[in-house]
Amino acid sequence: MIDVRLLRQDPAGTRAALLRRGDPSLGTALDALLELDGRWRAVLTEAERVKADRNAKNEEVARRKRAKEPADELLAELKASGEQVKVLDAKAKELDEALQRTLLGLPNLPHPQAPTGGPEANRVVRTWGSPPQFSFAPKPHWEIAETLGILDLARGSKLSGSGFPVFLGQGARLVRALQNFMLDLHTREHGYREVAPPYLVNRATLTGTGQLPKFEEDLYASPRDDLFLIPTAEVPLTNLHRDEILDAGALPAALVAFTPCFRREAGAAGKDTRGLLRVHQFDKVELVRLCRPEASDAEHELLTRHAEAVLQRLELPYRVVELATGDTGFSAARTYDLEVWAAGVAAWLECSSSSTFTDFQARRANIRYRPAAGAKPELVHTLNASGVAFARTIAALLENGQAADGTVRLPQALIPYFGADRLLPA
Repeated sequence: MIDVRLLRQDPAGTRAALLRRGDPSLGTALDALLELDGRWRAVLTEAERVKADRNAKNEEVARRKRAKEPADELLAELKASGEQVKVLDAKAKELDEALQRTLLGLPNLPHPQAPTGGPEANRVVRTWGSPPQFSFAPKPHWEIAETLGILDLARGSKLSGSGFPVFLGQGARLVRALQNFMLDLHTREHGYREVAPPYLVNRATLTGTGQLPKFEEDLYASPRDDLFLIPTAEVPLTNLHRDEILDAGALPAALVAFTPCFRREAGAAGKDTRGLLRVHQFDKVELVRLCRPEASDAEHELLTRHAEAVLQRLELPYRVVELATGDTGFSAARTYDLEVWAAGVAAWLECSSSSTFTDFQARRANIRYRPAAGAKPELVHTLNASGVAFARTIAALLENGQAADGTVRLPQALIPYFGADRLLPA
C-alpha cells in the first residue's frame, strides 16, 4: 500500500502521481482517505487528552487520600472519563480499520520515469531477433498441435472446462523440458535460489502482494478452507518473508519457482481464446527479488535481462515494451512486458511482465531489513518477472519452428532437455 505519511506531507503531489494512472475516481478515493485520516487523528488526539487528564486526576485523588481529604467529585469524573476513553478507543479502532481498508484499495504510485497515458502510450524499449520467413503460409499453433497430437483442448474442457489444456506425449515432454531448462538457467547462471512453494495460500498472503481484496473475483477459491489457488508464484515467493526483518547482507534476495498458475480471468471474456493464447491454468517459472530501495531501479533492469535471456536461448524474436501508467498493474510502479513474435497468428504475444513494486508490497506484507546493526528496520523493495510463462512461449515455439513437412524444429538450448531436435507429427 502507499505510505499514508506521504499523503499527509504532500497531498497534492500524491494526488498528481496517482492520477497519472488515468482513473479520475482515485481522486475521490484520496479525498475519502484524507477525511478518514483526519477524523482518526482527531479522535486519537482527544483520547490522549482525556487520558492525560485522567492521569492528573488520579494523582490528585491519591494526594487527597493521603491527606485524608474528600475526593468524591474527582472519582465521579474519573468514572465518566473512563467510559469516554472506551468510546474514543473504540471509535479510533473503527476509523483505523476503515482507513486500512481504503488504503488497501488504492494502487501503487507510478514510477516517475514511466510514460504517462493509456495503452497507446506504451513504448518499445528494444527488440531482439527477426521474425522467421516461410516459403508457405505459417499455421497457428492450435493447428500445428493437432497435427503433432500434443495438445487436447477438448478433453481438457471435458475434465475441467474451457481454458484448461491437456498436453500429451511430446507436448508433455516439451513442458517438462522447458521447466528444467528455465530452472537450470536461473539457478546456475543467474544465481536464484529454487523454491517449491504451496499452490494454495491464505488471505494474508494474497493481501501482501495486492491480489486481495480488490481482485478476489479473478481467483479460484476453496471457501471451506478460506484458501486460494495461486495466480502466480510471485504470491508465495514474495510472502516467504512476510512479517520478517532481513539482515542487510541477505539482500538482494533472489528466488525462483516453477508452478502452475490459476486465473479465472473474470474480466477477459472473449479475448484471444483460441488455443493457448488465454487459458485458466498455465505453467510458469517465476523470478522474485528483494532489495534495498536505492538498488531498486538497477535490480529491475537486471531482472528484465534475466527473463530476456530465456527468450534468447529459445531463439524467439521478442520486444521489450514499457507500459504506460494507465496500463500498469495495480501493485506495480513500473513494468516491462516481454512480447514474443508468433508467426502463425502474426502477433506479438506477452509471455513475461517484469515489474518493480517499490515498497508497496513490502508495506502490505511487512517485509523489512535492518540496514546496519542497531539501525531501525526499513522496508525492502520487491520485484518480480515471469521467467517465463509457458503457454504463449509454446505457441511461439510451434509457430516459429514449423516446417513444410509438418515437423517443428526446437532451439538448440532445449535439445538436451527434450532429447530430440524437433517435434514429429503423430
